[in-house]
Amino acid sequence: MGFYRGNGASVARIVPYAALHYMAYEQYRRWIIKSFPDVGRGPVLDLVAGSFAGGTAVLFTYPLDLVRTKLAYQVVGPPKINVKGAVNTEQIYSGILDCFSKIYKGSGLRGLYRGVAPSLYGIFPYAGLKFYFYEEMKRHVPDEQKKNIMVNLVCGSVAGLLGQTFTYPLDVVRRQMQVQRLLAANSPELKGTMETLIMIAKNQGWKQLFSGLSINYLKVVPSVAIGFTVYDIMKSSLRVPSHDEAVIEVVTNKRNTQTSSLHS
Repeated sequence: MGFYRGNGASVARIVPYAALHYMAYEQYRRWIIKSFPDVGRGPVLDLVAGSFAGGTAVLFTYPLDLVRTKLAYQVVGPPKINVKGAVNTEQIYSGILDCFSKIYKGSGLRGLYRGVAPSLYGIFPYAGLKFYFYEEMKRHVPDEQKKNIMVNLVCGSVAGLLGQTFTYPLDVVRRQMQVQRLLAANSPELKGTMETLIMIAKNQGWKQLFSGLSINYLKVVPSVAIGFTVYDIMKSSLRVPSHDEAVIEVVTNKRNTQTSSLHS
């Protein structure tokens, strides 16, 4: 079960996170088009809307991400043999609620958001680049192939790979700040994002900032690919307007509103 330690918290986090992420992306996109009609409809719009959507999702679900990380990275003490010869092991957190309770009692609400800064620094470019690359690649796909599941999977895979590569060092910083109190007592205290980034590069080498990236690809690339594909399938099934149709709808509604105001 060691491979699945923290999986309960991960599942509890990903459902609201994904829902907020995609919903916020659509809403931010519509709001930008409506508020700034002169803004281009190209990939920059997806970059901005995706960035804000990622930040919104992180702010609402970060405590679950913190709990997930602590459960997955918590240090289980070395076996200790008592006088009767029985082996004992020490575990810091017994589950999701126990982890929440201990963090809140020890550090309050601030403790539940420890490491949120590097998460935001990382999610803004990552989420933005993810939507940017995905939508940009789909623009070059012929119309008759845009609903092809394999095409969506390939576009999503490339978007996830590029987005993760560019922002991975901040993910390393976030994890180290989250699990700081689980590390050895003589380890230096990590106070800020840039300080932690510099300390890792100085003490462990810049390669450490990309440690685990290859194995992370195995999780992120298929996850993003499946996420985007299911997202597009659900939009089609629920008859949610495409981006081009949404733009026309927003512009038409705004013109109708302005016309009604003039007649009034």
